[in-house]
Amino acid sequence: MKTLYLTLFMFIACSLLVACDNTNQQKMLLTAQAIESGDECHLCGMLISDYSGPKGQLYRSDQGETVHKFCSTRDLFSFYLDPENTRNITAIFVHDMSKVPWDEPNDSYFIDAKSAWYVAGSSQQGAMGKTLASFSQKQDAIAFSDKFGGEVIDFNAIDFNALR
Repeated sequence: MKTLYLTLFMFIACSLLVACDNTNQQKMLLTAQAIESGDECHLCGMLISDYSGPKGQLYRSDQGETVHKFCSTRDLFSFYLDPENTRNITAIFVHDMSKVPWDEPNDSYFIDAKSAWYVAGSSQQGAMGKTLASFSQKQDAIAFSDKFGGEVIDFNAIDFNALR
């Protein structure tokens, strides 16, 4: 009987390890996708490539490899901050605006949104008006803030007030 319980325990433990490994592999495989000319914002439906400023995209755990693209970081975070969405996000990306011009964000420079620095309340406009400028380095966010105003914050400080 002891052998049966030990075997059962080992089976369950191995199953859990495999499940965790698959989840980690899935997260590692999710990358930012190029924004195509016909892509529409998941939140507002506007054509993403028609607008300047940083864009964003994310993946939901309940939708596998389906990427949701957004015309601005404002729309991205408006969607993300909904509690129903927040707990289901597996990957979230924004443009690194220290590497691309405001008027032409380059899809080669998407970064993990959770490690980015942001400037909230700057004079720069995105697709939906005010937007969060996103940067991979804090010093770049500070330099942007010195030039265009706004407050430098990290991912954890983003809330609906930061989007105003």
